[in-house]
Amino acid sequence: MNDIILHHYPASPFAEKARMMLGFKGLAWKSVDIPPVMPKPDLTTLTGGYRKTPVMQIDADIYCDTAMMARQLDRIQPMPALYPKGKEAIAASSAQFADQVMFQHGVALNFQPHAVAERFKGMPESVMNAFLADRKKLFEGGNASPLHPAQALSQWPTLLGRLEQQLADSGTFLLGEEPCIADFAWYHPLWFVAGNKASAPALDPYPQVRGWLDAVAACGHGEPSELASEEAVRIAREADPAPLPETDFTDPNGLAIGQSVTVAAVDYGVDPVAGTLLYQDAEEIIISREDERAGHVHVHFPRYGFRVTPQK
Repeated sequence: MNDIILHHYPASPFAEKARMMLGFKGLAWKSVDIPPVMPKPDLTTLTGGYRKTPVMQIDADIYCDTAMMARQLDRIQPMPALYPKGKEAIAASSAQFADQVMFQHGVALNFQPHAVAERFKGMPESVMNAFLADRKKLFEGGNASPLHPAQALSQWPTLLGRLEQQLADSGTFLLGEEPCIADFAWYHPLWFVAGNKASAPALDPYPQVRGWLDAVAACGHGEPSELASEEAVRIAREADPAPLPETDFTDPNGLAIGQSVTVAAVDYGVDPVAGTLLYQDAEEIIISREDERAGHVHVHFPRYGFRVTPQK
């Protein structure tokens, strides 16, 4: 198997989700450290403009969004499964809820004034201001809005109370005896809350949740080794994308293979990526693009949560 490369930075919640999935699979992978704020020139030369963290790369195939990464990891190593057989819909739907709703709550708790001060303690004020400005711009043009901390605090007992009750009744993990995509999606926003001394007390009333966090964390991060971002670009440039799978999927909006399109997230980080539509099925969209530095790459997106627009 060719090397898995993860473009990420340590404090990113979604990057922690990806790292945990790699650990669950017991995989070795290359770690490329990227800036937490724009610009990210080596990342966007691979993606064509997609800027969210993380991004996974295998040679000249670039995977955007952790839901897409999870499906590719299940192809690479089917067992243990991130989408367990017979529970695919509930696992994917629970993960989608957590990635949207729980993530917004975790971020909101971290954006309380005292929590922001704790997270950036000891750093120059310019670093904090640059981060906050970047995150404000991230939400421009999308259909998602940042959740106010007061609303997140009000709803927190409902969300955590439901999780606490289920874990008390069902055992160690959310959907069975082994963790799955649902566990890793619920885990990463709470990991983000737990990692900030100012927001961590929000978890104290929930001992079952605390125990579950420890159980999920035990999956670890697999076997990472460092790789320079310039080397990742070189790897893409010197490789060929993987062969495309076969499909008889018909696009509900009439988009045709070979058509010039842009693909963009609909919630936030909506920077469009332009290319040629190569492949699509019920879960995945692949476009081809040429880049002066990265060469010929295939960029993979999940269908859910993304907009595909034909170019005139």
